[in-house]
Amino acid sequence: MKRPLAMIVGTGHAVPKRILTNHDFAALGIDTNDEWITERTGIKQRYIAGDGESLTSLSSEAARAAMKAAGVTAPELDVIVLATASPDRLLPSTAVEVQATIGATRAAAFDIDAACTGWVYGVKIAEGLMAMGDAETVLVIGAETLSRIVNWKDRNTCVLFGDGAGATVLKRSTKGRGILSAYMRSDGSLADLLQRPAGGSLRPVTPEVIAEGSNCITMAGREVFKNAVRSMAEASDRALDGAKLASSDIDLMIPHQANIRIIEATAKHAGMPMEKVYVNVDRYGNTSAASIPIALDEALRAGRIKEGMTVMFVGFGAGFTWGSLVVRF
Repeated sequence: MKRPLAMIVGTGHAVPKRILTNHDFAALGIDTNDEWITERTGIKQRYIAGDGESLTSLSSEAARAAMKAAGVTAPELDVIVLATASPDRLLPSTAVEVQATIGATRAAAFDIDAACTGWVYGVKIAEGLMAMGDAETVLVIGAETLSRIVNWKDRNTCVLFGDGAGATVLKRSTKGRGILSAYMRSDGSLADLLQRPAGGSLRPVTPEVIAEGSNCITMAGREVFKNAVRSMAEASDRALDGAKLASSDIDLMIPHQANIRIIEATAKHAGMPMEKVYVNVDRYGNTSAASIPIALDEALRAGRIKEGMTVMFVGFGAGFTWGSLVVRF
């Protein structure tokens, strides 16, 4: 495929109204504190969805912001790709509910689940649809309401995750702007290290499943950390190789916001000083598929990304999945 073919022309994000700080966990009866959480993760707070807030409502709000930024109306959308591991319901997809909410009457809409790497996968899918001539304008959303699938008695997981949505509009590239390289990988042999053991059709929800908490996220923290560092390092290498660039050519890195230690390790491997790495994990926690597009929207609105800059995105998630993009804005 000759690149660049597709470019990001608009971004937006949305988060719930409620902020849950590290100090708030004590009131929930969870044996943890701000120092313990901050030292291990870098997280200080996260947003938690409340009554009247859903994956559909957050995704739709983010989508409208991205479309406004792009100067695109909903009927102009050809495809909506929504990446999530926490859909509002298992059938139908959240993407079709967003389609109906925003009035994208012409669009094909579907969900994908690549966990925290979902937005990267979604952008790659959008580029492929454009290459095939099947789409001109694609909305890619990464969104999660992970607070509804965590075990609020497990301090090793419940302190990590937050809710939110990030959206991007992609159109055909002009003037050399757009995706310079894209890379995706996965390793299903490690799936049990980060999973929801029950709640699907193999082990449907029962009173026993709920009592044992196996319908919630479980994680082997140390093993996940090691694989995340290794896989994001590989993804950053492949992103640079694919774009035929050196780390010094990258103006900003936007990694998945899982853990400050993982971010720092990835930046070190890529040869990127931390001042060239966008970090907001302290304010959002791990929003999985939403984390990179939320950070991208913030970076653009803060002036950290300007026309002509080259940005590298790197993600890692359950599956395991990992991937990367290099984009010229």
